[in-house]
Amino acid sequence: MRRREFIALVAGTAVGWPLAARAYRRAGGMARVGIIDNGPIWDPFREQLRALNYVEGKTIAFDYRTAGGAPDRLFVAANVLVQSPVDVIAVYGTPAAQAAQQATQTVPVVAIALGDPVGAGLVSSLARPGGNITGNTILGPDVVTKRLQLLKDALPAVSRVAYLWNPDNQSSAAILQGLLKAASLFHMTVVSFEARTSEDFAAVFAQMTSDRPDAVLLTSDPLHQAQMHRVIEFLRKSRIPGLFQTRQNAVDGGLMSYGASVTDLFRRGALYVDKILHGTKPGDLPIDEPVTFQLVINLKTAKAIGVELSQMLLARADEVIE
Repeated sequence: MRRREFIALVAGTAVGWPLAARAYRRAGGMARVGIIDNGPIWDPFREQLRALNYVEGKTIAFDYRTAGGAPDRLFVAANVLVQSPVDVIAVYGTPAAQAAQQATQTVPVVAIALGDPVGAGLVSSLARPGGNITGNTILGPDVVTKRLQLLKDALPAVSRVAYLWNPDNQSSAAILQGLLKAASLFHMTVVSFEARTSEDFAAVFAQMTSDRPDAVLLTSDPLHQAQMHRVIEFLRKSRIPGLFQTRQNAVDGGLMSYGASVTDLFRRGALYVDKILHGTKPGDLPIDEPVTFQLVINLKTAKAIGVELSQMLLARADEVIE
């Protein structure tokens, strides 16, 4: 069967069941939440649901599917969840949200840590998403200038910056365009390094070794996050400074991170799941935006790679790991 026909078949069979599922819950059944690519990063999501008095195995059940961030596997995982069926699908990142969008236009989808949901075609607007998808954003494209400024403050001589990204992630592509436009303001050039799969990282590391940048900018792309231990180790051994997007990457040995709290975004995602399970339409829930951003600096890594950071920058940090 062709992929397009498969989508149509699944979408057709899914149209009638969401209302029946809600009726089943009202009759005392369990809510069913589908999660793609489960891992420790989802712990705050489950913790928040427990805080809202959901009890796993009694009032809520989780249906997990693994895709490893690969586009075709994400598509399959989303379709399996649609057929299960589940009451809500929860996903992390733009590629998984787009796979869920392909799989269903009826099952509610809560997408966590999106970069540019409007630009990626996931929602009509941040205020009124419409359709069956809502969630929250890391505001990736909107903090591009701030991240370049932080690099300049940390490394005044920086001029050539590598951007390691996944071309299958449209939000990361939007960030690249923002970087290319803003780089000249800081007398920098931006060089693209692409990794679509886990197998691509070895070639990226070899390229960076021979074509060494002054610093590297990283994303929160789920596939890349799964490989971030390799990236951090490579940058440490190569003594290349890295500016990451999530706090955990700095905790794990990255030089610096700047971005919204991913932990908080997962908790907020759980709040949206709760609202949907209580009858709110996802299209009526505005895309949630972070209000604070955290700068985390790993001073141990700075010393290990021979980078001396100013006391002024350290004083600005929300957290310094020593």
